[in-house]
Amino acid sequence: MKNLILAACAALTLTGPALAQEAPDTLVTILTAPEPQTQLMAMVLAMQAAQQGAAPHILLCGPAGDIALKDAPASATAPQPPRDMSPKGLLGKIAEMPNAKVEVCAIYLPGKGLQADALMDGVTVAQPPAMAAAMIAPNARIASY
Repeated sequence: MKNLILAACAALTLTGPALAQEAPDTLVTILTAPEPQTQLMAMVLAMQAAQQGAAPHILLCGPAGDIALKDAPASATAPQPPRDMSPKGLLGKIAEMPNAKVEVCAIYLPGKGLQADALMDGVTVAQPPAMAAAMIAPNARIASY
């Protein structure tokens, strides 16, 4: 029994470094939360990840999709403390980044009775097969709010 425990410990010691992950190439952020503070914090963390080298890929569904509208509700555009940023304002900055992808769920616009021209510049409609591929990519991480 003692030899079995020693062998298991040795195996874990040798495989430990192999289990460590590299920094992700992409941070997939899935945002559905309706609260402006949660929406803004999701954008802040996506921006921070981008500044640390991860490409941001944001998927907005349900009430969170409203922040991507040209005519967004006041909750998406109202400045939030402590830096007076809004969810839509920071989303716009992320959408302008060359390695960023910002999308709304494929069912968001039809559910609202809207067309793609209702979306702000830099935001497109997600295609489920491509989004699923992004989510399961080997060097991607997912954050969901």
